[in-house]
Amino acid sequence: MPRRSLTAIVLAATAALALSACSSAGTPAPSGSAEGDDFGLVTEGTLTVATEGTYRPFTFHDETGELVGFDVEIAEAVADKLGLEVVFQETQWDAIFAGLDAGRFDVIANQVSINPEREEQYLFSEPYTVSSGVIVVPEDDDAIASFEDLDGKTTAQSLTSNWYELAEASGATVEAVEGWAQAVALLQQGRVDATVNDNLTFLDYEKTDGPTGLKIAAETDEPSLSAFALTQDKEALVAAIDEALAELREEGVLAEISEKYFGADVTE
Repeated sequence: MPRRSLTAIVLAATAALALSACSSAGTPAPSGSAEGDDFGLVTEGTLTVATEGTYRPFTFHDETGELVGFDVEIAEAVADKLGLEVVFQETQWDAIFAGLDAGRFDVIANQVSINPEREEQYLFSEPYTVSSGVIVVPEDDDAIASFEDLDGKTTAQSLTSNWYELAEASGATVEAVEGWAQAVALLQQGRVDATVNDNLTFLDYEKTDGPTGLKIAAETDEPSLSAFALTQDKEALVAAIDEALAELREEGVLAEISEKYFGADVTE
């Protein structure tokens, strides 16, 4: 059966509300836009999005101080499809899920990797990024050539990241950091042996800051899938986001944003 368009879903929801909700005078209650849908938004008519603002090229500040990035533009495009304003709340990664649980924002857009543990607690949209994880080491270091070689080594990771779990499962001792920039600094200072992160993050770092003196030592066999993360009570919102992403993919918007930041389509 063909996928219905987002417009069709909004119209259907509007018709259902008109039949079930009437004013005291017997006339249908007003609706007709995404703002009237029961998405359980923090602020009516606004999609409140949590993001770090320090994770280039996904979410960062450009030379003018404006918040930009791949995830930022994806979130903006989705909000536009839903007929919602978008507001970003910058939050450190280690506190970002606690903020979502506390109802401070509607979704997280910050390259959140889908894993079984998170799926037990949160809802996820369809993925909008597909990438592998990589081990990054100094370019003159040949001691690490696989994830098995991390056993007994020290890596720099955000404690609540998917890459922390992978590094720890590989036998590494993890030095806690707040993000990629801090991990790279420790690595370049020789205070850790490696860091595990997203391949796209490293490639962008090489492109913008190279030569960095770093290299990829190994990468995961299975790709990492990243998506919007929402609390379990946001079924209607995640369904609408999925429809928006499907339309943006069909229209070529996701590919266009991806090409802008990576020179390739990393969205499927």
